[in-house]
Amino acid sequence: MKAIVQSEFGDASVLSYSDVETPERGNKECLIKVAFMSVNYADIKTRIGIKGKGNLPLILGLDVAGTVVEVDAKSPFSIGDRVIAFPKDGAYAEYVIANEQLVFKIPDNLPFEQAAAMPTVSILSYMLLHEIGQIRESDSIVIHSAAGGVGSMLVQLARLSGVQKILGTVGNIEKASYVKKLGADVVCTYETFTAEVLKQTNNQGANIIFDSVAGDVTSMSLDCLALYGTLVQFGNSSGKAGTFKTSDVHSSCRNIKGFSLGTTRKHNPRRLAPIAERVIELFESKQIILPIAQVFHLSDAAKAHKLVESRNYEGKVLLRV
Repeated sequence: MKAIVQSEFGDASVLSYSDVETPERGNKECLIKVAFMSVNYADIKTRIGIKGKGNLPLILGLDVAGTVVEVDAKSPFSIGDRVIAFPKDGAYAEYVIANEQLVFKIPDNLPFEQAAAMPTVSILSYMLLHEIGQIRESDSIVIHSAAGGVGSMLVQLARLSGVQKILGTVGNIEKASYVKKLGADVVCTYETFTAEVLKQTNNQGANIIFDSVAGDVTSMSLDCLALYGTLVQFGNSSGKAGTFKTSDVHSSCRNIKGFSLGTTRKHNPRRLAPIAERVIELFESKQIILPIAQVFHLSDAAKAHKLVESRNYEGKVLLRV
């Protein structure tokens, strides 16, 4: 089969479109023929070597949409099932293996292209909002990187849940109209969001802030987080660690919560099934959508990575087989 193989860490040129052996399925695993896979910013960090120096060569990618072609005799899945999945050893390939607990059926009327955009960002976003952040309708919330894949989902899901005020941040203010169409009330840049949040909340601050950027954005977020508010930290796309002091939280009764979908997939995969079922329903009923920025052929994975690194896109970037 064809796959994108990485034999060293570096820029997009290290991604090679190569012939590799089709993976062999183990017990309670599915072999899936891939239709589409998404490009996540985590893929960029892994390719560069920021997310740990894993064993090389490796295949990147977190999630796929495709068709089950081989299963156990007593599997809950059947050959021909349309599914989304979190593969075992990377997603940038024509065939992948996935643990049955990380495979989820999708309805016939949900196109593979839209399905491939959703696994990581929609499941993560739903858990961030409802389990970690525990949003309420009366909340004022801030969503950083609101034009990205996770940000696009967070805005829509928050609006669907009736959140009172949604503020989104973007690196380029030209993306403001896109984020507002998704449901944000106010969109501003990272340079201006602290003052804007205080202005929009009568100097009370935001109740919940969702931060995947870290670095300076974390400390700036604490400057506009309300008493009893929650900072939800789930990434560091800036490449820098965010910092805070204990005095930032105890006297103000604020809290900081961290979450990783990767950790949850590894250590508590059963937790994902009910969330996946819910977000698939929302996509099927078109209550939420995930705009597709661009689709590249698998052989053009390097071009897809360059686009994601440029941040000059809105929504999700996909690869197709």
